[in-house]
Amino acid sequence: MSASMQVIYPATEGTTFDFDYYMDTHMKLVADSFGPHLDQTLVTRGLAGGPGVPPGYHAIATMVFKDQAAMNEALKDSADAVKDIPNFYNGKAQMLFGEVAG
Repeated sequence: MSASMQVIYPATEGTTFDFDYYMDTHMKLVADSFGPHLDQTLVTRGLAGGPGVPPGYHAIATMVFKDQAAMNEALKDSADAVKDIPNFYNGKAQMLFGEVAG
């Protein structure tokens, strides 16, 4: 079964997020770090939390791997990507690891 890792960037009071840097620099670093282990990447930019409601998240990145073993191998090379987070986000990123169910 495919495995996924989501990195979630909450839009809490006082947080800033440089989306251009994130897409142009950070996601390329992620692709280089995870390399052949990565099957698919999806980035969702937060626009709203409902009609007239500000977004609860700046962005959510979803990385999909063939299986848990592939994700484990990719994570061995994730140090540079993790160290880059303060270059675009001043909050505390959250992570969710899971199985792709659909």
